[in-house]
Amino acid sequence: MKKILFVSAFLVGSLAASTAKAQGGGGIQQHVAALKSSMIASQQDLRTYQWVETTTVSVNGEQKSYKEESCYYGADGSLQKTPITSSAPPKKKFGLRGAIQESKTEEMTDTMKQAVALVKSYIPPNPALLDQASKTGNVTVDMIQPGQVVRLNFKNYKLPGDVFSITLNIQTNRLLGMSVSTYMGTPSTPVSMVAQMGTLMDGATYTARTELSLPSSNLEVDVVNTGYRKM
Repeated sequence: MKKILFVSAFLVGSLAASTAKAQGGGGIQQHVAALKSSMIASQQDLRTYQWVETTTVSVNGEQKSYKEESCYYGADGSLQKTPITSSAPPKKKFGLRGAIQESKTEEMTDTMKQAVALVKSYIPPNPALLDQASKTGNVTVDMIQPGQVVRLNFKNYKLPGDVFSITLNIQTNRLLGMSVSTYMGTPSTPVSMVAQMGTLMDGATYTARTELSLPSSNLEVDVVNTGYRKM
């Protein structure tokens, strides 16, 4: 009886160890390393491109702001943006109604700016933050398609309690998509983001579209990157 119990315990322990190894440890480190390598290669390729970034902000389904910018990387490696078109500011009202409108507009403008800044603080991913989450054991792996596609979940990536998920093709090390569950200011103001990826002719991966939703303000931010061409 003792022998049977010993063998059972050994098998359970071995299974647990194998499962842990498959879900974490070296497996996770390998996936993170592949992700970073793919990101670095794509970022280097993108430095030879010029494209158009269109940012649209809507509140209650109504468009409040629209902006198009020409984007490219400068010689120093920093992202450069040149305005192309933008929406006109709302017409001002006079008197008390005008003061109230101006106050609400300023408040909403600040919220819009914070929301757009939040999008850009997560995407593209920051290799240093990916490493930090990996080293502190804040990464889990979901198998989407066995041997083909995995989802890496980086917890406490940028803010305590947030989750940054990246879907990766482990055969090609290509990013397939990203999603973020975070907040603006406090956890009581949740924010969700979803990013769709695109692939250029030379194989470089880029963020084709990013959609942010801030339910507490009925605010949505849509960032679309199009018109990629070699400089």
